[in-house]
Amino acid sequence: MYLAEEAWPDLETYFENESLALVPLGSTEQHGPHLPLATDHLIAEGFATAAADRTGFLRTPTIDIGVSPHHRQFSGTMWVDAPVFRDYVESFTRNLAYHGIDRVIYVNAHGGNVEHLREVGRRLHDDEDVYAIEWMWNDSIPDLVDELFEHNGPHGGPKETALIQHLQSELVHDDRLADARDGGFPEFEASDPTHHGARTFYDAIDNTDNGVFGDQTDATAEKGERMFEEATAQLVQLCNWLDDQPFADLLPKDHV
Repeated sequence: MYLAEEAWPDLETYFENESLALVPLGSTEQHGPHLPLATDHLIAEGFATAAADRTGFLRTPTIDIGVSPHHRQFSGTMWVDAPVFRDYVESFTRNLAYHGIDRVIYVNAHGGNVEHLREVGRRLHDDEDVYAIEWMWNDSIPDLVDELFEHNGPHGGPKETALIQHLQSELVHDDRLADARDGGFPEFEASDPTHHGARTFYDAIDNTDNGVFGDQTDATAEKGERMFEEATAQLVQLCNWLDDQPFADLLPKDHV
């Protein structure tokens, strides 16, 4: 069920009988010369939609601009400052709680959002209002990702390329895959992002001229479909597990 397509009287029954919502979040940021800026939020929305369709749980509209200042040198990248992002996500999550939702899954597809979603989840958990957790698709299927790609890369690499080839192939510039690989770093470790144990970079451009890592020529729509189905199955299982938990068991434990 997609919240924004329903009339309010038709949502009353859901809020009376269910307490879980899926919130897709991503970014609008550069993903190299071959992928759209929408990559992350398209992926997040794809997973949240599929999980909502297969479980009947509520999906909210997608949050499509995230914490992305580290990609700002590349044309078109949009971002919000981290404190603004955290406050915004917390605010609309409390809005869901007002309607009766007490557990939320942030279906996230942007690494820059992770720590901030965890912080929001902690605030809500400490206040005993909502149990909100962050889910990242590739973290649910790490072995499959390693199996499919020899040189993956954390950003704009073959895993994201394959997913967009599966979800919206018309947005992928397949004629630029070799350029994406050759203009970036096929092997992430080769970019040497640390010195003497310290992370000495702040922006993506400090490590890659075209903004991406990995071997994009290794991506196919078939690999994308396999990842999508297996990660969606994990998200469905997470939804069902969370729905089964008594809310009291999700609250903070008492001081020892």
